[in-house]
Amino acid sequence: MSDDTWFEKGLEVRRAVLGAEYVDGGIAKADDFMMAFQRITTEWCWGYAWTRPGLDRRTRSLLNLAMLTALGRTPEIKLHVKGALTNGVTVEEIKEALLHATVYCGIPAGLDAFKAAHEVLVKEGALSGEPARPAAE
Repeated sequence: MSDDTWFEKGLEVRRAVLGAEYVDGGIAKADDFMMAFQRITTEWCWGYAWTRPGLDRRTRSLLNLAMLTALGRTPEIKLHVKGALTNGVTVEEIKEALLHATVYCGIPAGLDAFKAAHEVLVKEGALSGEPARPAAE
């Protein structure tokens, strides 16, 4: 498959998951230097990896959240929480993926991931952001 084919396939998936406005905005702002990164991301991540038949988009979103937690990539966690919602991942599934990642990656990484996810979930209207009530004794 040619690079242009991977790019086009990747662009379609990337827009569907992250939103056309976000993706097209990044590409539109890219100069020659940054366009190299836009191409490799779109071709490899979104064209090659995300279009493979072995996993659905929901599963890929959950994997991304766990890996990004491990790497401590808070801005990317925010982006992929929104993408996970787009892919039909529930708030409960996001929470469970982050709890699982916290066990393996450590409390500081998990805390950062939870804070990032919470910010996006509240902003997207998936959570109210109201404090939880203490359990009755």
